[in-house]
Amino acid sequence: MKYPDEPDSLCTVSIIEPIVQEVFELDCQNKLEEDFLDNLEIEDKETKVFHYARISKKNFTVGQKVLLQHSKLKFFPGKLRSRWLGTHVITKIFANGAVEIQSLKTNNTFKVNDHQLKEYRKGFQTEHVEIMDLEDPIL
Repeated sequence: MKYPDEPDSLCTVSIIEPIVQEVFELDCQNKLEEDFLDNLEIEDKETKVFHYARISKKNFTVGQKVLLQHSKLKFFPGKLRSRWLGTHVITKIFANGAVEIQSLKTNNTFKVNDHQLKEYRKGFQTEHVEIMDLEDPIL
């Protein structure tokens, strides 16, 4: 058997050394890629947890007044057009997230997804507002 230091050997050190170096670099690159993919997966999970923690749960009850999102709103609706349609009353809630609502104006009933609803809140009541007259400052 011939050794690499012999001049007539087929596998000399000058040929083996670059191959070993290339294999080592590929191994390091594979480890870096694996670390990158692991970190990316961890970041995705943390982002999902953060996002889902910010989503508020909507708890509707039968008889509650709600506003319906105007789904046919155009991208450029014009001046100050509201995204919410009139007052509706919830008549039935289904387990899959669908809600049956009834319009107070037309008495039509239809099913919508609960994501398209928003709780109706009455406007500001002016009965309990205290009026204060401003006086001129004394100079």
